[in-house]
Amino acid sequence: MRVTVPVFLADAADLGLGQFVLGGPEGRHAAAVRRLREGERLDLTDGAGLVAECVAREVFKDSLRVEVLRRYEVPAPAPRLVVVQGLPKGDRGELAVEMMTEAGVDVIVPWSASRSITQWKGDKVAKALGRWRSTAREAGKQARRFHAAEVAELHSTAQVAELLSGAALALVLHEEAEASLASVELPVSGDIVLVVGPEGGIAADELDRFTAAKAVPALLGPTVLRTSTAGVAAAAVVQARTGRW
Repeated sequence: MRVTVPVFLADAADLGLGQFVLGGPEGRHAAAVRRLREGERLDLTDGAGLVAECVAREVFKDSLRVEVLRRYEVPAPAPRLVVVQGLPKGDRGELAVEMMTEAGVDVIVPWSASRSITQWKGDKVAKALGRWRSTAREAGKQARRFHAAEVAELHSTAQVAELLSGAALALVLHEEAEASLASVELPVSGDIVLVVGPEGGIAADELDRFTAAKAVPALLGPTVLRTSTAGVAAAAVVQARTGRW
């Protein structure tokens, strides 16, 4: 039976060496949690497309010495997929980030929508961003991603509108849209930006602001999905249609 080779993050400088010690949180996870043994395979990546196929030569308490067997570069997928996620309530934000990371979304943008039940303010911003970024990092390793998903800074509605105006294609998922996501013409390069509203939906003034920024309302399907699942469903449609999948 084929065993999936685990993936860990490492500095690009280390990946250029013949042998080195993988320490820190990644080395601790490999040695103490995954319990890798001498002779076992692992893949290391810098999260920017560089991959080193390695084998463990020595295992210590919270680190291991690895030998690089082969290096290669994985090109970044195109077009780039960006999802603007209206802040969900509770832990559904981390769930959305986890699923979108596993599905291949390149950039996740937290959006403080007017109808978001949860609002990040003050000290909550850094803590919440930390949770989202940690979730994306771990989900990326689990999914064997060699280009890490980026979690952007918290965006206001004005900042989201500016982001949409610079996209190759900007789409706002909306239940009253006439065009379906499956029928919208997609670009082959640049950024495709998808906007997912919070539990309360996208307010009329927000929708007006986004359409003024050249965003196109799009219908995902006949049913209404939770905000935590709409992003991954839309990402799947887009990636299948662009050939990324």
